[in-house]
Amino acid sequence: MPDGNQKRVSMLVFPLVLGVLSQCGCAVMGRFSPLRPIERSLIYFPTKTSEQQNTELASDLEDAFFRAADGTQLNGIFIDHPKPIAVALFMHGNAGNVSHRVDSLRLLSARHGVAALFFDYRGYGKSEGKPDEEGILEDARAARAWLANRMGIAESEIVLMGRSLGGGVAVDLAAKDGARGLVLASTFTSLPAAGKAQLPWVPTALLTTQRLDSLRKIADYTGPLLPSHGDADAVIPYELGKKLFAAANVPKQFVTIKGGGHNAPQSEEYRCALDRFLAGLP
Repeated sequence: MPDGNQKRVSMLVFPLVLGVLSQCGCAVMGRFSPLRPIERSLIYFPTKTSEQQNTELASDLEDAFFRAADGTQLNGIFIDHPKPIAVALFMHGNAGNVSHRVDSLRLLSARHGVAALFFDYRGYGKSEGKPDEEGILEDARAARAWLANRMGIAESEIVLMGRSLGGGVAVDLAAKDGARGLVLASTFTSLPAAGKAQLPWVPTALLTTQRLDSLRKIADYTGPLLPSHGDADAVIPYELGKKLFAAANVPKQFVTIKGGGHNAPQSEEYRCALDRFLAGLP
C-alpha cells in the first residue's frame, strides 16, 4: 500500500542547522525546545479534508469518529468484511490523509479478507489538533479502542499495520500493549536515524525532539512480524528496515521489494506473504 506524498527526511535540514547554530540542545530540552514547532512542521505534512472529500462516503465505507485521551476529536474510515480473517488498524505516513488511501483500504479487504480502520492523526483530514509524537501515539490508541469496540473484540486481537512514519506508531503500540500481528512497510529504526541517513554531517540524535525510537522498542514485542522494504528506497534506507528486523523477536519474515522506492506499490510476492502471514496468525 503506497504511502502517497511522503516528504523526504532531508527536509529536516533547516531546523537542524538552526539547532547547531544556536546550540540549543533540542533533544535535551524536549517539548521546551524553541525549534520544536519548526521541527514538527517539517516532519508532519497533513492535508485537511477538502469540500469534495467532505461528502458522504460510499456505501461500503464507514466514517469513524472518536476522541483521544486529551479530548481531541479524530476521524478514520472503516471497511467491514463478512468473514474477516483478521481485523487491522492501519497507520499511514507523514503526508496527506485517509481519503487518499481509500483504494488501499478496499484492496486490503477485497484481496486479503481483512476488516480495517485507516485513521487520521490529529491535524490530518477531519481530525482536530496539531500533530506531534506524543499526540499521534495517543491517537493510535484511541483508534484501536474504537475498532475493538466496533468489532466486539479485545484490543490485543487487532493486527497493527504501519507504513513509513506509521511504522513507528505501530511499533510503539505493539511493544507496549501487544498485538495479534505487526505488519510494517518502508519504516525506520528511529526518526533521528532516518535523518542521519540523509544528513550524515548533522547530529540528528542531539537535535530532534520527535524520536519514534522503534529500534529501542521492538524487542518488547513478542508476536508475529512481517516487515517489507524497497531495496531502492531513497527516503528511508533499506538498511534501516533490515536493522529493525534484526532487532526483532521471532517469529518474523522480511520481504524485499526488489527495485522498490519509498512509495513503490507492494509486489505480488509481498501480497502472497501477507496472505500466509494472516492465515497463520494465532
